[in-house]
Amino acid sequence: MITVDQLKEVLEREQALRGYLDVDAKIIQLEEEEIRTQDPDFWTDNKAAEEQMKIIRGLKGWLSGYNKVKAAVEELQLAFDFQKEGITSEEEVDEVYNQTIEILEDMELKNMLRREEDKLGAVLKVNSGAGGTEGQDWASMLFRMYQRWCESKGYKVTITNFQEGDEAGIKTATIQVEGDFAYGYLKSENGVHRLVRVSPYNAQGKRMTSFASVFVVPLVDDTIEIEVNMGSITWDTFRSSGAGGQNVNKVETGVRLHYKYKDEETGEDKEIVIENTESRSQFGNKDNAIRLLKSQLYDMELERRSRMQSAVEAGKKKIEWGSQIRSYVFDDRRVKDHRTNYQTSNVNAVMDGDIDGFIKAFLMEFGADV
Repeated sequence: MITVDQLKEVLEREQALRGYLDVDAKIIQLEEEEIRTQDPDFWTDNKAAEEQMKIIRGLKGWLSGYNKVKAAVEELQLAFDFQKEGITSEEEVDEVYNQTIEILEDMELKNMLRREEDKLGAVLKVNSGAGGTEGQDWASMLFRMYQRWCESKGYKVTITNFQEGDEAGIKTATIQVEGDFAYGYLKSENGVHRLVRVSPYNAQGKRMTSFASVFVVPLVDDTIEIEVNMGSITWDTFRSSGAGGQNVNKVETGVRLHYKYKDEETGEDKEIVIENTESRSQFGNKDNAIRLLKSQLYDMELERRSRMQSAVEAGKKKIEWGSQIRSYVFDDRRVKDHRTNYQTSNVNAVMDGDIDGFIKAFLMEFGADV
């Protein structure tokens, strides 16, 4: 049975969340934004009108989420009072408490995703590290893990590039993830992932360590203007590999985009290379490769702006995207995140896409800084 102090804490968190979300201001803003849609010429400019509707949907989403929290907290208060009167059991109150905490924590987590890019979809790429077949198998396991996680969230997933390993697994693979706040959640996965296990590819049955890197950038949409110098793009074509239609491995439908540019900060000449094999047509792959290029350029601009901001206060833990972030130790039944120290012994669940605990721990500790 929950205590009075636990109930009090939930009530305080609900009020704090109301303040963080600035609910009263959002209610007023929603009314003002909806009034604008009543203009007889509102739909004359379809693009501007859709932008306005997007603002309204966003405000309604935040208010709906908060109202769900408020309703759950009120139900918990009622259940607690009824238990004192003998109307409900202690077990029923505990069940309502657990449900309320889950709803409250979900909204608190979403509140950490305040940056403009957090609400966008994501482009997630997995590359195998050193280790040959073992490393390529590990990369495919990670890729599957993220696909399973996306499926559990109801996100639309499109494989845009897939290169099989020499004997098993993958060398590299990329997916587009479309859905609200996909980037905000998945940005926590950026970095190097380490596997320790008794390898099925080692004849001596030795314990081996493998690495795979994960890169996540925001998926830009039509509302974001990214300037691309088309004259700086060159193309290669190649035969696609992996699962696909009748054209796969017969015609050169795969494309490789080369984009050369000058770094504004260093003056160095640099190049971005993007491969796309999603479509059965070369034309379709070129279109999507340009979209992926825009996503990468957008992410680079975000990083540039971040570097220009004032340095974070002394003593705050630094996030190194390229560093080892998590270890998956199969025979010890342990997955541990080295940034937050969050860990679990349910390795199978993690590999089946249950990574919400890691995402939440990361965002609650670093969400305001990344």
